[in-house]
Amino acid sequence: MLSDLKRIIDQICRDRGFDKKLLIEAIEEAVQSAAKKKLGSRRDIEVRFNEEFGEVEVFQFRSVVETVEDEQTEIALAEAIQLDPEVQLEDELGEKMENIEDLGRIAAQSAKQVIIHKMKDAERDVIFDMFKDRKGEIVGGIVQRFERGNMIVNLGRTDAILPRDQQIPKRSFKQGDRIRAYLLDVRQESRNSQLLLSRTCDEFLAKLFSMEVPEIAEGIVKIMGVSREPGFRAKIAVSSTETDVDPVGACVGMKGSRVQNVVQELQGERIDIVPWHPDPAKYVYNALAPAHVSMVMVDEDEHSLFVVVPNDQLSLAIGRQGQNVRLASKLLGWRIDVKSEQRYANLEDPRYQSLLAVKGIEEALADQLLARGVFSIEKLAAATVEDLIVIRSVDEEFARYLIDTAARMIADGLGTVGETADGTVSPAEDAATEESGAVEAVTEEHPEEVTESVESAEAIEGNETGKAEEAAVAESAAEELPAEDESAAK
Repeated sequence: MLSDLKRIIDQICRDRGFDKKLLIEAIEEAVQSAAKKKLGSRRDIEVRFNEEFGEVEVFQFRSVVETVEDEQTEIALAEAIQLDPEVQLEDELGEKMENIEDLGRIAAQSAKQVIIHKMKDAERDVIFDMFKDRKGEIVGGIVQRFERGNMIVNLGRTDAILPRDQQIPKRSFKQGDRIRAYLLDVRQESRNSQLLLSRTCDEFLAKLFSMEVPEIAEGIVKIMGVSREPGFRAKIAVSSTETDVDPVGACVGMKGSRVQNVVQELQGERIDIVPWHPDPAKYVYNALAPAHVSMVMVDEDEHSLFVVVPNDQLSLAIGRQGQNVRLASKLLGWRIDVKSEQRYANLEDPRYQSLLAVKGIEEALADQLLARGVFSIEKLAAATVEDLIVIRSVDEEFARYLIDTAARMIADGLGTVGETADGTVSPAEDAATEESGAVEAVTEEHPEEVTESVESAEAIEGNETGKAEEAAVAESAAEELPAEDESAAK
């Protein structure tokens, strides 16, 4: 072995942070394995590292016998006496082996593999001990390479993996770019990387604000909830423990400097900062910003909120593909059902309810019928096929079915729904309401099934100008926001 082996061991342990004893044991085990491969697997071989001389010593032990039958485990008495004059029969004689450098190429390769394996195990333990207390923190590194869509990030001492599903979509990094991510998990036993990173989890956004906003780090401002659609939009709810500290203003910063730093780190993800409130009705009013809310009805038992917004605010409240109300629902942890004022007024109208009582007519179709003067089941029964097929979702066969069904229900006395003598809605109307299947903007079980109802709202107003006018409504509504709401929306 090399005469400066001790110096090499000390340097490796110092650079890698290994326990010196562990590395010495790995070398002893490797040399023992190599010696057995070269000299025979049945030999009783013991390896020791002599720290004084900085070398590895190999000893083999054999039994002293009169006649040798197995050369690997036995030694003749005459030969043993030359090594130790006081030796006797059946003694175990230890002999130091010389020239262990000549163990051979295969044996040396085997020793190398053992040492590498032991060092990897030791390094894994060192990395785990180093990062186990940093789980849940933001770490920074350099993009090293890409493997099947996964990003390998060099953190200096070791590499971490940023899986494809934890990367912000449509946001790219190149090899050599600096990147920050949330340390999601630290695994002690792993064939791949021990460190798992994330840039899409809600905690990443919360940690970024904690780093940018001193009031959050000091505990004056608290983050009460976070909901994200990574790469597109996010909502964060904040509250203050001191009455003279505005939590939204603290997070926005002077001229939006603090929130802009977070937006840049998230590569343009839009962030809405809303004030938290213990009352669900007031909380949802804040969470649906920038849309205005006219009325909120709270159902504590079902954990749901019925929200009514002005007609021109419906598309703004729901958001593109339901994004705004979906994020608000996740932020509150409640189911949110958004209706326009016109839709809510219609639901209170017995004639509108009579249309919903017809099987096959839902709120969207009822709105379009209403816009064309068919405001009750009686009007539907009196309509012609030509009156109905102008509606995009109604063909000739379906139009005949609706007219015939309405006429049959009137004849059977099932379709006439009105007010009773005491002014309350009849049970038939309640049944019709249940069967109509109100359009829910968000549900807890299926949050992706969001109905914007924009077309329905336009049909009520007799306006079908399409998406261009819809965008104009949203833009004009945003311009009317107060200054405080506008800063929060940023």
